Amino acid sequence: MRLAVSALSALRRWAGAAGLTRLVCLAAVVTAVGLLPWLSGRDPALTVLRARSAEQEATPEALAAVRADLGLDAGPLSLLGSWALGLPRGDLGTSWVSGTDVLPSVVSGLQVSLGLMAAAFGIAVLLACALVAPVLVRGRGSAGAFAAMLAAVPEFLLATVALLVCGVWLGLLPTSGWQGPQYMVLPAIALGVPAGGLLGRLVADALPAVLEERWVELWRGAGVSGARVAAAALRRVLPPLLPQFGMAAVGLTGGAVAVETVFAVPGIGRTALGAAKSQDLPLLQGSVLALLALGLVTGALAALVRRRLLGPALRNAGLTLPTARPVRSHPAVPVVLAAVLLTAVGWGLLRDPFAVDTTARLRAPSWAYPLGTDGLGRDVLARLGHGAASTIGTAAAVCLAGLVLSLALGFLPSVASGASDIANALPPVIAGILVAAVVGPGTGGAALAVALLSWPPLAAHAAALVQEVRASTFLIAQRAIGATPVWILTRHVLPSVAGPVTRHALLRLPGIALALASLGFLGLGAQPPTPEWGLLLDESRAYVERAPWAALAPAVALALLAGLAVSTAAYAEQGARSRSGRNVRRARTARNARKAAGARARARAQARKEETPVGV
Repeated sequence: MRLAVSALSALRRWAGAAGLTRLVCLAAVVTAVGLLPWLSGRDPALTVLRARSAEQEATPEALAAVRADLGLDAGPLSLLGSWALGLPRGDLGTSWVSGTDVLPSVVSGLQVSLGLMAAAFGIAVLLACALVAPVLVRGRGSAGAFAAMLAAVPEFLLATVALLVCGVWLGLLPTSGWQGPQYMVLPAIALGVPAGGLLGRLVADALPAVLEERWVELWRGAGVSGARVAAAALRRVLPPLLPQFGMAAVGLTGGAVAVETVFAVPGIGRTALGAAKSQDLPLLQGSVLALLALGLVTGALAALVRRRLLGPALRNAGLTLPTARPVRSHPAVPVVLAAVLLTAVGWGLLRDPFAVDTTARLRAPSWAYPLGTDGLGRDVLARLGHGAASTIGTAAAVCLAGLVLSLALGFLPSVASGASDIANALPPVIAGILVAAVVGPGTGGAALAVALLSWPPLAAHAAALVQEVRASTFLIAQRAIGATPVWILTRHVLPSVAGPVTRHALLRLPGIALALASLGFLGLGAQPPTPEWGLLLDESRAYVERAPWAALAPAVALALLAGLAVSTAAYAEQGARSRSGRNVRRARTARNARKAAGARARARAQARKEETPVGV
């Protein structure tokens, strides 16, 4: 009974605080999707006619028949209103292309994606546990370069390699379709490995501070088992990270378009992409609405579990936050990673990235071509070096914008939680199509689309941390002794929030680069022959079996970028805290020296007083 009351109370707070924001964002997304055929500037009648029959001639009579059949002459707002009126009855409309009801197609695609999401999320959790276990055993963290590299593995490249090795070469598993549990193994591995690297790094980053708290030492001294101590430590660090687990699950459902395409999986993401390409508006609207509903339900469950873990301490402002501890990072780690990456980029900048030599197609690495050549005979090293500026620069700009926005929204948890649930559930591909319809395809449009969807995980992380900092007993004590709001904000709240969220943003930097690459793969981002790393991955994917070096070069570069970003941030934080600790120790030493000097002076004065004869 108590659990039911707690769940109902949490659900009421979740719906009341951010319900208006969710409703507004949901209406905005659905409206934008409904206007897609008109925003794109293409005649929807012509697109639907081509999707129905590629051989039929697009005569004025045929186009007029399609417009009359679909009711296009009534305008987009009328069509959107008619579609919305059918939602209370469970009617998602009729497909413009196939003429069948949309609801069965959406339900079927959602069931497939949910099954794939469950399998991929299970693999991600297992991998995250493997990354977290050394931290629990040693009691201290590391820079997390390896986990960051795993998070930077391109999903579609991993899917292609898994398909070739396990499906084609070894013949162990099926390579396409969806007819049983064995068909989900390879797609789940391709999706679960990067997600597991990300989630494992987030948990491992928060554990060292908890494991150095006083209660851990007391529990171990009292003979409490290590498993129980580890479980309690995980319970302590999970609440601010639970929104990230929910968002990762939703991302595995709607953001798996590339993997679903590689393995021909009929999931909801692939269904939405096909509907967007053919401008099958009812099917696209139904698919997007299903993804948004999934995002809202997952966000509500994550909020409920988080409040349940925190208990009454969050409501009664009785939380005690762990003291931030810098992870241990050897300076050789970022130095070596930077040296390798800068050497490759600098060497590539000295070479021509556009020179085509058809006689040197798919050559293996040699002294003349250190990283081999691609399908047109172009130098892979040259294209890697010249594409570094656009790839890293654009991804860094998007990452910085998302970080600043998330820190600002972290102090508005109602707005952040409501908008992030909607934005996170929208696949980047659909956002890319909407943005490209307005501003056209290109690097700027792709960057805008990714920026619109890259901030929700960071904002959710910041909002959870801000909420817990505000509910801490230490902050209550600061207010009681008269600390000003500006002092509390700048000296306590921001330092407690900015550090973890910044490390989280750096961990997502390669993922942003991959999101830009996936849009380029669909023709919505950088266009050939631009030597952008995402395009290099896409161009080499077709012949990865014959020339794997062409695909491995940008993939390894992205992994090195991830490891460099995370290890550099850890080392910089460690150095900053070390300098701060040295300053504190120096100030304490000087203060103690002054106290000792004063004590000695008082002792000498007392001694002289006692030695002075009476009456003198």
